[in-house]
Amino acid sequence: MTHAIDRRCFTKKAATVAGLAALPASAYSALGSNDRVHLGVIGVGNRGDQLIDAFIVHPDCRIVGLADVYEPYLAPAQKKVGGQARLYADFRQLIDQKDIDAIVIATPDHWHALQFIAACRAAKDVYVEKPLSLTIAEGQKMVAVAEESKRITQVGLHRRSTPFIQEAVQKIRGGDIGKVSVAKCFHLRNEAPQGIGNPPDCDPPAGLDWDMWLGPAPKVAYNPNRCLYKFRWFWEYSGGQLTNFGTHYLDVIQWALGQDFPASVFALGGKYAIADNREIPDTMEAVWEYPGKTLVTFSQYNANNSPGNQGRWEIEFRGTEGTLLIQENQGYQIVPEKVRTKELPALSPLYRKENSEQARAMRMGCQPYETNGKSSTADHTRNFLDCVKSRKPANCPVAVGHRSTSATLLAKIALRTGRYLQWDGKVERITNDAEANRLLTYEYRSPWRLA
Repeated sequence: MTHAIDRRCFTKKAATVAGLAALPASAYSALGSNDRVHLGVIGVGNRGDQLIDAFIVHPDCRIVGLADVYEPYLAPAQKKVGGQARLYADFRQLIDQKDIDAIVIATPDHWHALQFIAACRAAKDVYVEKPLSLTIAEGQKMVAVAEESKRITQVGLHRRSTPFIQEAVQKIRGGDIGKVSVAKCFHLRNEAPQGIGNPPDCDPPAGLDWDMWLGPAPKVAYNPNRCLYKFRWFWEYSGGQLTNFGTHYLDVIQWALGQDFPASVFALGGKYAIADNREIPDTMEAVWEYPGKTLVTFSQYNANNSPGNQGRWEIEFRGTEGTLLIQENQGYQIVPEKVRTKELPALSPLYRKENSEQARAMRMGCQPYETNGKSSTADHTRNFLDCVKSRKPANCPVAVGHRSTSATLLAKIALRTGRYLQWDGKVERITNDAEANRLLTYEYRSPWRLA
């Protein structure tokens, strides 16, 4: 985004801060370990509100600016951070605020790239929520601009800063469960029968600037299901739970496997259970193949329970010497495999009525290794603040977040086209489908442009 774009004020109640120049990047490299980091937050509803909670627990930061296109969100957020933060309807005015060291972005996915690039070019460090981008081309541009501007960046894949997940990853990479041939991840949620419903198009609610909410996305009539959190079920703004939770899971899987990108992907799914007005499937399965011969799957089911996943584990690593299971708010567990010295029988006697991982381990005389733990976004925000001060890379810089997001965005393209896609991760191109390759980007609505 360039300053050639008209700087309009989109809401009369927005504060106007015109002509404020950003400090040079070098001004922030001298922050000492005891200095307070001043933050501006773009998008303060839902996830933005959660991120405010995750930052304000740290006494060495202060939120001094808040921006949102939905005016009713601003006053409660201002009160939460102490009542002194300046309020804006246009995020560009927040970015221009002179006393801000870093920007926190918690807007819908289709806004991440423009806001991230503007913040980096204004010499601000950036914490941006996942998925990093709506398209792979946006992610490529974000990585390039972050490198050019030498900013500290953190993508909100907070499992990277969770001690028990760090430990689990090291066990996998250290060979504790042998060669991993399959990794699975799951999103289980029963939304039947009504889902998000079928509200008609109508006028936007008071205080919402619908045109600014849409931004670079196509101009359409306002519908309650397109806006605020429900944007996740529409292609123009998101990739559904595949890119939402799936990016969290693929990030951990790629990290544990020591892989940066898949070699190929295929996906199937649709609206199988719910008759609402969403565009994105309620049921789907994506399969990636990674170099080193590992299959990775993402399963989205319209169910709260699955006989094959009784522990509601989010991620499952199947190794030749054991299975490692991870749940964000539960910890991880390793169920060892029995080492075989003979050929397998024609029918394995291990398969019986009580076929859980725990039961099989007990029958084989193996005690599962377990650890308890809970993932916290506050650990991730702590890491970001420390790195803003030290100028050392954060746990999940934009280049890492881009690679993890790209895996799910490729599956989104495979799902929409119904095609098997081969991927060259070094040049970031689909190699077997020119039509699918064009979906790596999209044309922004004027006057917005990716530049």
